[in-house]
Amino acid sequence: MGRRRFAIRRPRGVAEYGAAALVAAAAVSLVVRLLVWVGEVLVRWWPVVAVLALLGIAVGAWRAAAAAREHTARAQRLSVLRFTLAEIDAMDDRQFEFALRDLLIRDGWSARQVGQQGDQAADVIAGHPAYGRIVVQAKHTKVAAKVGSQVMYQVKGTAGPVHRANSAVVVTNGSFTRDAREWGDRHTIGWADRERLRSWAELGVPLHQILRLPTLARRRLPGTRQPFPAPYGRTASKGRTNGVR
Repeated sequence: MGRRRFAIRRPRGVAEYGAAALVAAAAVSLVVRLLVWVGEVLVRWWPVVAVLALLGIAVGAWRAAAAAREHTARAQRLSVLRFTLAEIDAMDDRQFEFALRDLLIRDGWSARQVGQQGDQAADVIAGHPAYGRIVVQAKHTKVAAKVGSQVMYQVKGTAGPVHRANSAVVVTNGSFTRDAREWGDRHTIGWADRERLRSWAELGVPLHQILRLPTLARRRLPGTRQPFPAPYGRTASKGRTNGVR
C-alpha cells in the first residue's frame, strides 16, 4: 500500500477563512515582534555586535589568505618535482624508493634511501625540524595488489626501537587490506595507498599533511641534539631520482 501524500487543503466557508486569517495575522505579529527585538538588541549591544562582525571578517580573511598561501606553496612544490601514478607504476622497487625519498626532500625533509638486504623495514629515513624522524617502508606492487597487516607489524617493531623514529608510514601504489588500515590506525603506523600517493606525488600535498603528523615540542634543553642527526641531512639533486625522471 503506497504512502498517502499530505496536501494543504484550501479553506472552505467563512469560518475556515476567518481562522486562516487569524493564523496569518498571528504569524505576521510574531515576525514583527522578532524583528523589533533584534533591532533593540542591535541598538543596545551594538559594540558587541560590531566586534563579532569584525572578528568574523578577520577570520574569513585569515582563512582566505591561508588557502592562497597553501595554493602557492603547492604550485611551487609541483614545479620542483611531480610524479603521476602512471610514472610510478612504471618504476621498479628501487626507483620507487628513490622517488619517495625525493618527494620528501621536495616537501622540506632531509631524507636518504636506505633500503637493501636486512634494512629492518626501512626503505627511506627522513628528518624534519618540526616533525622529527620518519621511517618509510615502500611497497611497489601491481595496481590491483593489496598490502597486508604483516608489513604493519614489521614496521611497528623496528621504527622506534631500531631506527629511533617519531613516526612511520607504509607507502604503496596499490592498496591495503582493511585489517592493515585498521591496525595501522590503531597503532599509529601511517599508511598511504594509491589515492593518498596521488595526492602526495601528483597533486603536491605534503606527506605530513596527509598523515596529519603531530609537531614536536619546540622547547629543547640546552645542549641537546637536533631532532634528527647529521647523516640524515644529505639531500638528493633537486627534482630527480636515481635513474628516474
